Amino acid sequence: DYIFYTDWAWTSFVVFSISQSTMLVVGAIYYMLFTGVPGTATYYATIMTIYTWVAKGAWFALGYPYDFVVVPVWIPSAMLLDLAYWATRRNKHAAILIGGVLVGMSLPLFNMINLLLVADPLEMAFKYPRPTLPPYMTPIEPQVGKFYN
Repeated sequence: DYIFYTDWAWTSFVVFSISQSTMLVVGAIYYMLFTGVPGTATYYATIMTIYTWVAKGAWFALGYPYDFVVVPVWIPSAMLLDLAYWATRRNKHAAILIGGVLVGMSLPLFNMINLLLVADPLEMAFKYPRPTLPPYMTPIEPQVGKFYN
């Protein structure tokens, strides 16, 4: 819903930045610490990117505009995480701390640039108007202050 997106764009950006950074770091660090294989964060981010491309294609096939699903930019941050892991091989805690900070700071930056390229949601709202709601779904205005003069 585009109106919802324009109202909540900043909040959504913050929440998604935190959740996506955490998802990338926790998944990749967990895998790297238990396998010891460097380069796995990039692999992990590539898989998530491909999954999101598939979801974007599915929504587009359902008739939604191409910009309806925005693919997050995970791969550059994951490469930084792999670089931090490679640089701190001897100290696992440093890998988590430095890699986590690098991802936490870079992923929102890359995604902000990514979101600037997305078509204006308000403009899209006029191109793709919402269908009118059936009567049983029409919201009823709350009767606040009904008994006050």
